[in-house]
Amino acid sequence: PMDCSLPGSSVALLNVVSHLAKQNLQVLVLGRKHMLTQNSRWRRVEMEKMQKQASFFFADNISEDDPFLLYATLHSGNHCKFITKDLMRDHKACLPDAKTQRLFFKWQQGHQLAIVSKHPGAKITFQHILSYDTVVQTTGDSWHIPYDDDLVERYSYEVPTKWLCLHRKT
Repeated sequence: PMDCSLPGSSVALLNVVSHLAKQNLQVLVLGRKHMLTQNSRWRRVEMEKMQKQASFFFADNISEDDPFLLYATLHSGNHCKFITKDLMRDHKACLPDAKTQRLFFKWQQGHQLAIVSKHPGAKITFQHILSYDTVVQTTGDSWHIPYDDDLVERYSYEVPTKWLCLHRKT
């Protein structure tokens, strides 16, 4: 599933949908009904091209689309990925405890794709989803601890850039 608010226009969204469709992936675009109205941001020609390449679900204009996005992703199975610029902080904050919030964050890191190149005409590339967990890890007498230099909060799909490796002296 893909949140339509991601690229910001029908041309940009068409580029992303076409890129995914060329890979024979099933694509579901979640949007709002206002996208069906012809205007400078959502042009009918691009919308029709996208609808030939992907499935669409249009929620009411005043509704929240994130719950639809999360439900569609979860319902589609563990292999399903989603694209949105939303960090899902509000949803994580509503979870009852720190353990559940951490579990949601780990799930999000493994399923949320981020577009790396957003410039018009640039080849669309996605940040890779890591096959390992970016938390403290230990093997025998060694510990690997991810960290950030600037203590700046990262996006959920971004991983720490540095790892501190500790080894116990014997």
